[in-house]
Amino acid sequence: MTEEVNTGGPQPAPAVSVTGPGEGETIVLGSTRMRVLEDGSHTGHRLAIAESVLAPHTQGPPQHRHGRHDEGFYVLSGTVRFTVGAEVHDATPGTLVMVPPGVPHTFANPTDRPAVMLSTFTPDFYVQYFRDLEAALAGGLPPTPEVTLDRMSRYATEPAADLT
Repeated sequence: MTEEVNTGGPQPAPAVSVTGPGEGETIVLGSTRMRVLEDGSHTGHRLAIAESVLAPHTQGPPQHRHGRHDEGFYVLSGTVRFTVGAEVHDATPGTLVMVPPGVPHTFANPTDRPAVMLSTFTPDFYVQYFRDLEAALAGGLPPTPEVTLDRMSRYATEPAADLT
């Protein structure tokens, strides 16, 4: 028995997604404010995009490795310090940092000014990590390495303890 495919008529075109200024889901993680511009629901879960504002002197997460997704960072303003293994890169506006699966990395804002970056996640599932971390920090608690790494472990991410 074979299944019939319905080819009678035009197929719907993919919908265009527009997220305007001030729109999108807001996630607050200690002194970092993230605005989810695309959570993957409009990209077939292939891509998620978020804008993050790092307050001055934000330490960022412990150095870690992702097992299942690429992560990209495009610095819009300020300076973001990326530590990749033992290498340190101070990224200024216009800098793109792409981190493939398995590469140890972290980021921070060591300056006296806020820094803003656009992040991509391919595929999109890592956005849920930020939602889970925000829920764990209910009441305005700052993210601790222990809580952060526990939530990361749920999304194919592990600490790069041998490098920290």
